[in-house]
Amino acid sequence: MTSSTGLRQRKKQQMSQTLWETAIMMFLRDGYDAVTVNQIAAAAGVSKMTVFNYFASKEDLAVHPIASHVKDLASAVRDRLDQPVVEALRAWYLAALDRRDPVVGLDDNPGVLAVRRMLRDTPALAQRVCALGYEARDLLAAEISGTEEQPTVMTHVRAGQIIATVEALIAENLRRLLAGESVDAVHADAVVLAHAAFDTLDTARPQ
Repeated sequence: MTSSTGLRQRKKQQMSQTLWETAIMMFLRDGYDAVTVNQIAAAAGVSKMTVFNYFASKEDLAVHPIASHVKDLASAVRDRLDQPVVEALRAWYLAALDRRDPVVGLDDNPGVLAVRRMLRDTPALAQRVCALGYEARDLLAAEISGTEEQPTVMTHVRAGQIIATVEALIAENLRRLLAGESVDAVHADAVVLAHAAFDTLDTARPQ
């Protein structure tokens, strides 16, 4: 990557982050449904077209942080070396818990929780987050299958089981944090639940 290419990439990332932060501030202040893309563009000092150059829809803008992690599970499998699939994903999830990473729902920063509550309670955004789960499942299935073949139905079933397990664990972390518990109070239980949940996954199949 040349220095000019790197600079362009950083500028794109900065603009993407600026648009998201502007939008989230407005969504939380005025309500998601009350805010238009035109208003977001004006507040960010750009054109409406610029917003759409970065995000296909208002929903995509709102769920940007989650969308940026949609490849995480597939990447953990791709980078697993000689580990079985489930063990690689268990290690990835536990490491994220230890980091108190918002990607696994273990961040009690008030701003993070406010965004999570908005995503949960806004039907259009909850539906978009659900669609990202399907995308993560397909990416994971492709990674489990390898590059030489198309994922089979059973590979999609396996990937779906894994995604559902991780989503259930994250949902429980968020439920407790949104109810007012602290990260430290949730962490130990989250580790125990993670081990129990990953143990239920079928690790006997070819990895």
